[in-house]
Amino acid sequence: MTGTGTSALVLGGGGITGIAWELGILAGLAEAGVDLTGADVVVGTSAGSVVGAQVTNGLPLADLYAEQLTPPDAEIGGRLSRIAALRLVPPYALPGSGRAKLARVGRVAAAAHAPGSVDREGVIRARLPVHDWPERDLRITAVDTASGEFTVFTRDSGVDLVAAVAASCAVPTVWPPVVVGGRTYMDGGMRSTANVDVAAGAERVVVLAPLPRSVSRKASIRAQVERVGPRAWSVVTPDAEALAAFGRNLLDPAKRAAAAEAGLRQSRDLAEQVRGVWEA
Repeated sequence: MTGTGTSALVLGGGGITGIAWELGILAGLAEAGVDLTGADVVVGTSAGSVVGAQVTNGLPLADLYAEQLTPPDAEIGGRLSRIAALRLVPPYALPGSGRAKLARVGRVAAAAHAPGSVDREGVIRARLPVHDWPERDLRITAVDTASGEFTVFTRDSGVDLVAAVAASCAVPTVWPPVVVGGRTYMDGGMRSTANVDVAAGAERVVVLAPLPRSVSRKASIRAQVERVGPRAWSVVTPDAEALAAFGRNLLDPAKRAAAAEAGLRQSRDLAEQVRGVWEA
């Protein structure tokens, strides 16, 4: 890498298909000579927390990508139904601070499933070949269901990596909240789909955002990038073909291979754009 200053790779949420698409993008960029996994800081939210934990632990991108193409026999799918999604609207619509809104979402999450009612940590453990925190600056986002407090787990937080990732992936009404250190947490994407501002201070930022929309303008990816104020940045979102590959249910394991292939294909159109940021 020829550039100077801190680099950050921000990996957003987007379900099972988001994981596959992000790995396809990363694998394709690496083939083109742009390896984003060497970033000084890696931020992972929801699906991005899985990818972040995988790539910072030294696992070969080619192997991670190839795994997405295999039959998803052990993968447990889910579905955020329209009715369930509508239950998440009022907590955001009612007045109050961002933290108050998230606490209301947390109450919805807690009412939908009791913590531990589904072995989500077992599912996440199967997705992560390495279960220890890397010797890298990996930051995993989650939200405290009781207080609405936004939380960033790192290797210095004293929590289990698998539990941190499971918490970040705990989509309200789909999966139960996860207990970490005596508190219950839900998906970090409830605050922002990418939480770019967790990379504050980085001079070069690349964001992979399967879900570019946000719950508010303040939480939008563009607003967060502006707050971070990097010298060079790029936000990568799915193109039309990738969105078609995702289908309507981002939690459908059957769409995993198509999403990964879409990411690999899309990466070919992005290589020079991202290289310009990464080497700035």
